[in-house]
Amino acid sequence: MRLSIIIVNYKSTSYILDCLASAESSLVNDPTIEWIIVDNEVPAVCKHQLSPPFPFVKWVEMGYNAGFARANNAGIKVATGSTLLLLNPDTLLIPGCIQNCLSRLEASALIACGVQLIYPNKAPQFSGSKFVKGGLNHLLELPYWGGFVKWVASLMKQSKPSIIKASQAQLVDWVSGAFLMVKKTAIEKAGVLDEDFFLYAEEVEWCSRLSQQGSICIYGDIEVIHLIGTSIQTETGSSDNSYTNLSDKKGLQLMVSNHVRIRKHYGVGWFFILLLNYTWAIPFALITSLLYNGFTLKNPFKDYRYLSGFALNVFKLWGLMPTIVIGKPHFYKCI
Repeated sequence: MRLSIIIVNYKSTSYILDCLASAESSLVNDPTIEWIIVDNEVPAVCKHQLSPPFPFVKWVEMGYNAGFARANNAGIKVATGSTLLLLNPDTLLIPGCIQNCLSRLEASALIACGVQLIYPNKAPQFSGSKFVKGGLNHLLELPYWGGFVKWVASLMKQSKPSIIKASQAQLVDWVSGAFLMVKKTAIEKAGVLDEDFFLYAEEVEWCSRLSQQGSICIYGDIEVIHLIGTSIQTETGSSDNSYTNLSDKKGLQLMVSNHVRIRKHYGVGWFFILLLNYTWAIPFALITSLLYNGFTLKNPFKDYRYLSGFALNVFKLWGLMPTIVIGKPHFYKCI
């Protein structure tokens, strides 16, 4: 078996139907490629809808909402391919994308790769990134304080770590989990995904271990359409599908997962630097918001709802601080 394609389902049946329908017959009929769907839904209804039109799919039922890392690990456990592909359900496959990516990875010394993710309108989408020491790039998302940090970074001529439009084969430190292809030999040495993570940042932490076994790249000339977070947006009631809103349930999960990743990747010291910046951002944002909105003749309390939600999430993060610092296994599920 050359390739095992693993898709995790949680209330994503319609997306998976479209994803599998977008795969050309040469891909689904290739005996050296297997498709595995790991079902996080309870009760498991996805199989009944997908099995008739796509009988080639292998199924793994988790029995609970296990999140991204644990579900993919269950798929990895039953996969027989020499290469594995973690594929988001909300992706649409452009003809030849998987086959071309697989052939190039197999012929290279790379241990993992991604592709150029694009929006349905063909615009390029974030596909991977370089590591930033201590995860300081996460400060850019903070209300008002993030804008100040960004200004300081621009004065220091700091380049952006995120890869939006990749070159033909661009080396990166980590690849988006929406399309992450990995050689099984690298997984055997680096280990599987860290099951402390429920959602977000798990592929970043995984790539930090995988990259110790070899190089990772993005093939910028191979494209896959990614609908980006539409299912989780519906599930959490989030007002948008971005990764910058830190005031709701999705924002709490992002915040916690990123801090857990920093603790694991860079240690306790950097974890506290990040946490204290998030905490300082609360009074800074409140004061700056009042002054800015007042001077621009807007409602001084215009940002109050967002900032109160952000502050509540930071306090919840402080509640998890002892557990994160101690570092014992813990399932960080906040949604």
